Order: sequence, then structure tokens, then C-alpha cells
Amino acid sequence: MQSSHAAAAVDIAFDDPNLIADAGLVPVLALAERLDLAGLVGDRVKIVGAANSGGANAGAKVMSLLGGMIAGADSIEDTDRLRHGGMAVAFDGVRAPSTLGTFLRSFTHGHVRQLHGVHRRVLVDLAAATPLLPGADVVAFVDLDSTHRQVYGYSKQGAEVGRLKGKKTLHPLLATICTPLARPVVAGVRMRKGKAADVRGAAGFVAEALATAKESGATGTIIVRADSKFYTADVVAAARRAGAHVSLTTGSNPSVDAAIAAFTGDWTPIHYPDAFVDEDTGELVSDAEVAEMPYVAFTSRPERLQVPGRLIVRRVKRLSTMDGQGELFDVYRHHAVFTTSPHTMLQAETQHRGHAVIEQVIADAKASALAHLPSASFQANAAWATLWAITHNLTRAAGVLASPFHARATTATIRAHLINVPARLARTARRLKLHLPQHWPWRNALDNLHTAVHRRPPRTA
Repeated sequence: MQSSHAAAAVDIAFDDPNLIADAGLVPVLALAERLDLAGLVGDRVKIVGAANSGGANAGAKVMSLLGGMIAGADSIEDTDRLRHGGMAVAFDGVRAPSTLGTFLRSFTHGHVRQLHGVHRRVLVDLAAATPLLPGADVVAFVDLDSTHRQVYGYSKQGAEVGRLKGKKTLHPLLATICTPLARPVVAGVRMRKGKAADVRGAAGFVAEALATAKESGATGTIIVRADSKFYTADVVAAARRAGAHVSLTTGSNPSVDAAIAAFTGDWTPIHYPDAFVDEDTGELVSDAEVAEMPYVAFTSRPERLQVPGRLIVRRVKRLSTMDGQGELFDVYRHHAVFTTSPHTMLQAETQHRGHAVIEQVIADAKASALAHLPSASFQANAAWATLWAITHNLTRAAGVLASPFHARATTATIRAHLINVPARLARTARRLKLHLPQHWPWRNALDNLHTAVHRRPPRTA
């Protein structure tokens, strides 16, 4: 590709009032309106007495923030991309970034909890209105993980030097829901201080995520998956009270090590078509052996917190050598998972490795709205993270309605193919028409999304 030789020069002019850069916002925000998202915010988020009327018209402000995030905004200032060309024709009530910043800084902890309620209700309604979680009536996975987001400046509330040495962070906790047929959606997100322990608040958080999963159609077997940070009696007890199973990496501890050392049964060879990275060595592993053994977890705790289950242990052979002497003896690295899953050993082992899917959600977040936590206010950042969760789920629902490919695509791909599409607006009487680029490669997917969202509901007798 090179510049056109047919043109002697190229001029630019920002003078067309009927162009918009993000035409895909039209069907996605129409989907949000079908769920009455703005009305839900107005009913549940009650910010009164805030300075500069920061809490007024909460529904319109939330919709503006969501619109900016869907289009790719990763800071409050970036929401100004909603105020260009013909956006005022396509949308009403777009708020300025300064207004949105004042709104976010008006949040208290209680208001963030109210916004969590909105997020939960929107996810439930999305799952009912779209095929967001196919197969959830058979088996669903609730994945739990945390991440650190580096922040800057001296005035960030809650920012502390935690796991990232020498770097100040905030420490969100995240839960997702997925099925073998569906990409993850966000069940919940909680903002925490940078030094907060990974497992802080996890038990109650798991209980909320499981309740959300059930309301969203997960009526079959539910398995909570997490790594060793969350292998605690309280987390397992919360899952069991909700009727869910667990699949948790145990890490190395004397009880687990003793159970593995005492095992005398057979090991089953297993080959991984997609090699994975060994957590200890960083090497790619494609072959291993797997065994299972009965195990009672948390025997040092009161009897009511002791949990019978099984260990599924993967061992990977390492050859121990000395200089010039070649192989001396076989050494194995063991990776144990405690599970109460009803599935067979190999099924359960494969399912647990699927926990890595939550890392894709975290990567999506870091590439979009959670690239920054934009405010000095801790509660404003907590509200921002919750709005990202709603945005993520709306974007995933749009992908599901567009095509099978976009149902599995990353949110960045959905944004590039379906959201950030330029269009020219044309008005005739009370109809608005979007003139989109000819030969757009994802025309059919965008047409499917538009048709699914804008079709008229069937008449009722």
C-alpha cells in the first residue's frame, strides 16, 4: 500500500456535520436501552447532596460513560470522542468529560454497591435476552482471580506498593462466568487497595458471583475455579453453601506433599495438543502424567470446614544431570488440584486448565477501560471498574448477536470490526440512515447485530 499517485496533494478539513466514527454504538446502546439500563441506574443509584449536582441524571451519565468505554475510551477525557460530527443527531444527552468526572467523584462505597446491583441485573437480563451463556443449564464455570493495575501520582487513594515491587497499584478482584461453549462474561469486580491480600473478601465475593451465575441461567453443575491464592476453607465453604463444586490449585504444602508421596497407584500419560507454560520453570510442556487420589482438605480446621474430595495431580518429568555425566535419575514436578467435581479425572484436569480463560478477560480489561484507573478518588475508580464490567458484558452480547466468530472474539476485535465503523448520517422525515463503508469486510456481522437489536418485538394478543 502507498499513497495515491492520482492526487498531487492531500488536504484535510474537519467540516462534515453528518459523519460519525463509531457507528456500531447505535445498535449496542440500543441493546442497553432495550434492557432499560438508564432507568435501572435511575432507580438504584441514588446520589443526593453531591457538590455541583454531581449525582443528577445518573442514568444519562452512566450511558455516556458506557458509550465511551464501548468505543474504546480508557480515561474520562477519552469520552469526549462521543461529541463529534453527527453524534448529537444519533444520540441525545451525551455528557461532557468534566461532568462525567464530577459524577464519578460523587460516588461513595454505598453508591458503588448500588452500581454493582445494576451490573448484576444487566447481566441477568442480557443472558435472558441473548444467547450469552449457551450450555449453562448443563455446566458452567465461575472463575476467580485478581490483578494489579499500576497507578501514578501521590494523591491516588488506596494506591500502595504491593506485589509489583517498587510500583504503586490498586488491586481489583474479578469473577467471570463461562461455559464450554461461551466466552466469559464478568460476574463481578471489586476494587481493593494495592496491599490487599489476594484472598481478602473472596468468600463473600464468590457467594455473590454464584448467585449471579444462577440468576443468569447457570442451572446445571457449577464449578468454581481458581489458583492457589484462593485455596482456603472459607472460599470452599462459600461455594459449597451455594451448591457449587470447586477446582482449586493447592500449591505445595505438607499435607498435599504427603498425600502425593504416599500414592502408589497408576499414572495416566496425557498429551496436550496446545503446550502450556510450566509455572515453576517457564518451559513449554506438552506431555505429562496424571493421577487422582482421595483427599480431605483443611483437616486442621473445625470439622464443619473439612471437605472431602480428591487431588488430581499432574507430574512433569525433569531430567537431573551433572556436567558431562548425562542423565542420572528422573525428577518430577507435581502440580496438584483439589476438586469436588463430579467429572472424571481427565475431564476435571482439562476443565481446570480452562481456568486460564480469565486471563483473557483481564487482558481485555487492560487493553481498554482498565488501562488506567483515571481518578484520585478510590470510589470513583471502583465505579469505573464496575462500569467496565457492564461494558464488557454488553460488548460480548453484541458479538454473540453478530456472528459465531465474534461470539468467540476478543473485545478488541469486536470493537475494531463492529463498533469503530465510520458512517455518514442521512435523515428523512423521522428516519435516520447510516451510510456505512462499501465492501466493509464484516458487513454481514454488523447487519446481523443491527437486525437483532432493532427488530420489532412480536405483538401480544
